[in-house]
Amino acid sequence: MQMRSLNLLFVSLILFFSIACTFSKSIEHDVEDAPIDSISEWCDTVPYPKPCKYFVARTPGMFEPKTKAGFRKMIIEAALDRTLAAQGHLWMWGQQCANHRERAAWSDCISLYSNTIYQLNNTLYGLTSNSSFTDFDAQTWLSSSLTNLDTCMSGSQDMNVTKFIWPHVSYNVSELISNGLSINEGLIDDFINSTSNGTGTTNDYPVWVSHDERRLLQVSRKLASSRAMFVVSKDRSSPYRTVQSAINAAARSRIRGRKIIHVKRGIYKENVYVGPFNNDIMLVGDGMRNTIITSSRSARSGYTTYSSATAGIDGLRFMARDITFQNTAGPQMGQAVALRSSSDLSVFYRCAFLGYQDTLFVHSQRQFYKMCYIFGTIDIIFGNAAVVFQSCMIYARVPVYGQANVITAQGRADPNQNTGIVIHGCRIMADQDLRGKIASITTYLGRPWQQYSRTIIMRSYLGGLVNVAGWMPWKTAGFLRTLYYAEYGNFGPGARLRRRVKWPGYHILTRPNAVSQFTVERFIAGRKWLPATGVPFSPGV
Repeated sequence: MQMRSLNLLFVSLILFFSIACTFSKSIEHDVEDAPIDSISEWCDTVPYPKPCKYFVARTPGMFEPKTKAGFRKMIIEAALDRTLAAQGHLWMWGQQCANHRERAAWSDCISLYSNTIYQLNNTLYGLTSNSSFTDFDAQTWLSSSLTNLDTCMSGSQDMNVTKFIWPHVSYNVSELISNGLSINEGLIDDFINSTSNGTGTTNDYPVWVSHDERRLLQVSRKLASSRAMFVVSKDRSSPYRTVQSAINAAARSRIRGRKIIHVKRGIYKENVYVGPFNNDIMLVGDGMRNTIITSSRSARSGYTTYSSATAGIDGLRFMARDITFQNTAGPQMGQAVALRSSSDLSVFYRCAFLGYQDTLFVHSQRQFYKMCYIFGTIDIIFGNAAVVFQSCMIYARVPVYGQANVITAQGRADPNQNTGIVIHGCRIMADQDLRGKIASITTYLGRPWQQYSRTIIMRSYLGGLVNVAGWMPWKTAGFLRTLYYAEYGNFGPGARLRRRVKWPGYHILTRPNAVSQFTVERFIAGRKWLPATGVPFSPGV
């Protein structure tokens, strides 16, 4: 992980020297002196008007907005200004870390705030200079920005150092990004519908995919691996003995477009990281039984959930096929992630994810999983991405004694985030070690990790391990009105609906048009980008 640390140090130093030496005072002091003008009137339309009035009016170069789009830009610029201030303050405060727990949480937050700055800058660039940019993109990147802040807070809670971290990163950034999400939501009018009215077909490719890449991405695994630019092998037949060394070489290379790394059969005991500027990486294994990347970091061994991942992916348009990501920490070691993806427009095809608690961290952005195998115990799939699973096999294992299995824990914290977990045409079953213990170990489809948790399971097989109630509350009975859980067209012994929970936020859907907003086509705009990957997908219900 040395390369990751150097990357974060480089990015953080640039950001630190780009901000002013003095920081604006926090809103907690006094916001009543915000000027009453058209900005004030605009701010009355968003969820958090006070920080809006205080900071938007004080951001350099601001003017009275004439349109909703203009006001959106001002909100995002104010959020960026405050994020820079918070990240700079956090960087300086890192010198005060007194122990491993504080440093672990601080390191996560430095990375996450750097990524938020990247997302906000990307959004502003799209608003002004990118003709292919859409309001749907903006909602995705703003959602990811807010998720980063929530993850920073979660890490400090994991390490029990919230009092150390939070005063130095609050800076009202969350409120300003939530305001941006609210305004942008009103501007997403026809984009999602345009993906289903003939403007996008399964023959369309994004502009970043060349003709040669289209042909390459659609070929078989054998042919794709033969055309790899980088080859990883456990023997001496390749210059790269570790997956990370090949990823680092791809980052240094001048190759434009997709960078294919063939990981030959073998067990690679390492932690892998694909940085935020290392885009278009494709890992091709020799089959999920033959190519395995494995590690054993966990909460009990001193890592945050975020940093426990065997593989952490940030770069855009990441792809993996025919490979296994594994965390061997075991059920007694708490949170232990096999893979964390924060990669926008990422695809995992015929991959396996093996772990126990918190196996697959679908952290943020738009993601698609096809024909994958996922094993775990509690919160097997969790996070706040906009993610669709199709034709996947999800297996619950034997958890810690007295613990229940939970298939999903979705983390949508704002009602305007365009995120959620969609399980479509999959199978949810008991792993071999659990099959004889179903009567004594309860398994639920999901529980609400955050207030607006959203999970949809449709046209899937639910095995007899699924509890008749279906869904489990979080530690308390909160969020039951604000969550959105739905089932549509499922079958199998665990799909009987008569004794399901009666929560206000739980829905039994019976008509295709009621679930169409959660299809690949509409939920992740899949027709616009998935055809380029060569991975098969079903766009509709």
